[in-house]
Amino acid sequence: MKQVFKNLRWIIVSLFLIILLLISHNWAVKNKQELEQQHFSKMDPVIMIPGSNATQNRFDSLVMLLNKNSIHKHDLLKLTVQTNNKITYTGSTNLTGKHPVIVIAFTNNKDGYSNIKKQAEWLRVALEQLIIRYHFNHFDALGHSNGGLIYTYFLEHDATRLGVRVQKFMTMGSPFNLNKQSITDQTQMLADFIKYRENLPKQLEVTSVTGAQNYSTDGLVPVNSAAAEKYVFQEVVKNYTVVTVTGSNAEHSDLPQNPQVVNLVQKTFF
Repeated sequence: MKQVFKNLRWIIVSLFLIILLLISHNWAVKNKQELEQQHFSKMDPVIMIPGSNATQNRFDSLVMLLNKNSIHKHDLLKLTVQTNNKITYTGSTNLTGKHPVIVIAFTNNKDGYSNIKKQAEWLRVALEQLIIRYHFNHFDALGHSNGGLIYTYFLEHDATRLGVRVQKFMTMGSPFNLNKQSITDQTQMLADFIKYRENLPKQLEVTSVTGAQNYSTDGLVPVNSAAAEKYVFQEVVKNYTVVTVTGSNAEHSDLPQNPQVVNLVQKTFF
């Protein structure tokens, strides 16, 4: 009988040790995962959206120029969201450094307010997938042309419920009143942006970059259409700054590669 109790005691002790080891192992695994997620949450990517008819390669020159003038190189990950919500990835998939660059483009990259709303939804789909993959909880945003409009719609309708914080936002030649020359002739898009402006993140810091090939246009976007952006952001966000670029390379499609703009992007985000 004593031997039975002795054996039973050793069995109980052994089971206790095994359970203790399993608990310790699970804790170590969980702790490792939490530390990894904390590492990624420190990552502050700059996520860029091109304009209509532009692809995921739109900002290649900009990133090349940024890396040329920077000690710390920025990884570049490029996504294209298809109309069925499937996403293709190109470039760096193991993002390193605090400020990697992510470009999100769309197969349907056409113009028009109805498409802008669709693209804002595809942007949300892409961001959800990126957050799951890289565990970041904040990022900075840059939109060229219609990219700035897509971001604005997203910031007014989806940013809060997505649970991600956008601190800095730069637009480049974004036609907030589409092709209208006069602010008194408001498009439905601009009217909606103004209507929902109170939904914008209050901590947002916005920089509006406009090109001025002449007094009325940057070669594509009317100056007054780009200037209409102030009616959306001014006095709602933390601060709103307008930068006008003139001279060579101030034309609409040249803005992302313009030396003054590249320098401004460097100072703003990196």
